[in-house]
Amino acid sequence: MEKSNEVTLEQLQIQIEELKGKIETLENGRQDQLSIAVVSGDMDKIIAAMVISIAAAAMDTQVKLFFSFWSLSALRDPNKTPKGKDFISKMFGIMLPNGTKKLKLSNMQMAGMGPKMIKYLMKKQNVMSLETMFKEAGELGIEIVICEMSMGLMGFKKEEFIDYPHLSYGGAGTFVADASESSIQLFI
Repeated sequence: MEKSNEVTLEQLQIQIEELKGKIETLENGRQDQLSIAVVSGDMDKIIAAMVISIAAAAMDTQVKLFFSFWSLSALRDPNKTPKGKDFISKMFGIMLPNGTKKLKLSNMQMAGMGPKMIKYLMKKQNVMSLETMFKEAGELGIEIVICEMSMGLMGFKKEEFIDYPHLSYGGAGTFVADASESSIQLFI
């Protein structure tokens, strides 16, 4: 009888050690990191992504933003004019907003008055402008990755994007790898 109890205790000890290993793997698998896939080019959604990012970075959380599709408009520098674009690329460039100041709202556009009203209210309530948010994000070390596939589909060139200290280019795999290491993942 004692022998069967010893085996059971041995088995329990082995199981406890296996569980400790699994717990350690889980604890070390995720970093204090926020990864956001920013796909919308709507002003209010870009503002939300930036506010959340800045708040997280201010709390010492590493932040990585993956800008794709319509959100690329927010990263375009209106003072830069790239050369050598084909017809479709030029059309995308004309039809899409060129920089943060030209973004539209997702709701309440009101013939262009909506964005002006939001900017007015932000200023009145001492909320940073979107341009200032990007500057602050750069100072906090927030990384921005531009989706190369979206960039190619829309005919954008690297030289037409904003000057940002932590800007890089990558694909969906870059976001997936970052998100898999992050304790928080968002899609905006």
